Amino acid sequence: MTSDPTKAPFGSVFGENLPISYYDGESWSDPVVVPIDSVTFGPATHALHYSSECFEGLKGHRQPDGTVKMFRPQKNITRLRNSTERLFLPKPPVELCESLFGLAVEHNAEVTPDPPGSLYVRPTIIGTEHNIGAAGRPSRTAAFYVITSPVGEYLPPHALRIVVETVHPRTTPQFGVVKSGANYAMALSPLLAAKRDWNADQVLFAPGGLIEETGAANFLLIDEGHVLTSALSEAFLHGVTRDSVLQVARSLGWKAEERDVSIDELREWAARPTGEMALAGTAAILGGVGELVLEGEIVTVGTGQTGPTTTMLRTMLTEIQQGLRPFTFR
Repeated sequence: MTSDPTKAPFGSVFGENLPISYYDGESWSDPVVVPIDSVTFGPATHALHYSSECFEGLKGHRQPDGTVKMFRPQKNITRLRNSTERLFLPKPPVELCESLFGLAVEHNAEVTPDPPGSLYVRPTIIGTEHNIGAAGRPSRTAAFYVITSPVGEYLPPHALRIVVETVHPRTTPQFGVVKSGANYAMALSPLLAAKRDWNADQVLFAPGGLIEETGAANFLLIDEGHVLTSALSEAFLHGVTRDSVLQVARSLGWKAEERDVSIDELREWAARPTGEMALAGTAAILGGVGELVLEGEIVTVGTGQTGPTTTMLRTMLTEIQQGLRPFTFR
């Protein structure tokens, strides 16, 4: 591990201790903690050929008393278990999820940076059957392990430029709600084109003219006392950060809406002097949007900078995660 992992690219440095459990076709084994470099899978592993894999992403934050506490892990456990159902992977019991998540943080607490750094936690489930003839059925065996990565504060260096894609979805609608690698692979082509043609940071998918999400985060429209985001559907991921921002906004007495958002409304919101937009996700929490590329035209969002309301919400949520501000989530 580097002397200061918070200076390394996000997610490129790993905790050495990996908790893991195996499914043998009938039951999950008791978790064990092993060195991360001791785990191997064969070249015919089911997940490598037929995408029988799903994962989660959350963070552990060092608290004022020195302990490390995960932020809303039950939400990630629920989503991970739902993902296994969609992918016909064995569904781990809640108790096993809690044990593996907890062991990951406990055995990598020493490498967890102080704030504003944190411990990124990546629970992963893969189909492990060694059989390339199993294309037409689920893997009979699986592995469930939790990677950790000490990370620094992840903030975009500038307000983001986002290309709005109105034709193609990010992924197949029935799997948008699943956190699986194939979804990210499907978003690569439009994302790389947006970077090449517009020097953009991300793509906002709005098939049929209705906003869904970007390639790696949920999308929020923000104004003074008002947060608006697309109503949940199975076409995109039900983000924990998205939900947390909405709950914080409502606690402040703000208007927090979840409904369809059209391209016309997106354009109108960008034209407001106080209009702000942000990407919501585990890594950056909230990343401000400065420009949209709409139908081949660059549209400035508000002042073109990360707005003060976005910054305030990000600060509040960060303080809650670090145990500096009390808050009870539903």
